[in-house]
This record gives sequence, C-alpha cells and structure tokens, in this order.
Amino acid sequence: MCTRCGSTSGLFANPVRRLSNGRRVYHEEDLEWLAVCTKLRSSGMSLATIREYIGLARRGPGNEHERLALLRRHEEEVEARIGELREALDVVRYKVRVYAEHLARGEADGLWNPSRDGNGNAGAGAEAGARAGSGVE
Repeated sequence: MCTRCGSTSGLFANPVRRLSNGRRVYHEEDLEWLAVCTKLRSSGMSLATIREYIGLARRGPGNEHERLALLRRHEEEVEARIGELREALDVVRYKVRVYAEHLARGEADGLWNPSRDGNGNAGAGAEAGARAGSGVE
C-alpha cells in the first residue's frame, strides 16, 4: 500500500476483480498478499522493490533464486537497521538511567548543561556526541 496516497495499485499478485457496479472484490488470498506487502513496506522495503518482487512472483516458477536474492538483500538491510536501532536504544537507556539516578538523589542540577561544562565553564558542548558509558550526562 502506498504510504502517501493509500493506493494498492500494482501490489496484488493477481488482478483485483470487480463487480458490475465497479466495486472491488477481494478474496482471502488477496488480503494475505496485501498483509505481506504491508509488512515488507513497514520493514523499509521500497515500493519499487516490492513491485519488483511482485513482478517476479507474477511470472511464476523459474525465478525463485531471484526472489530469494531480493529477499536476502532486504533481510540484510533490515538487520543492519536493527543493529543501528539497538545502538541508539542503548544510548537512550543509558541517558534514562543517568537522569533517573540524578533525580532520585536530588542531584538534577548536576546534569550536563549545554552552556556549562562539569567545572562551571561555559561551552562544553559534549552531549551531542555522547555515547553510552562515555560519562557525559
């Protein structure tokens, strides 16, 4: 499904059937296929790649190796993004822990201030590049 316009144009493996009044008729197989496409899209697969995958599927048997290669490439991309998100989550969890500990001890005023470093000097600017465990609050 197009995330901008909601269109499912070209995303079904088989043509969508219509009644005489123009209403679309979807079958369980169509809805299952749309669910797969929705998950592929939400995992970051581009509409162009989804359409490429559908095109291969529509051609029928004989291109399974191409479909597998396409899916493996996407799997690698998703795994890489998950790794990046895990690293980001580690930083967020670290920051949450530091803030919670400081607040629990009544020492929130000791947290890093962008206009002061830990010694009361102006212009520390270190938090923007903080990593988990770096000691920067």
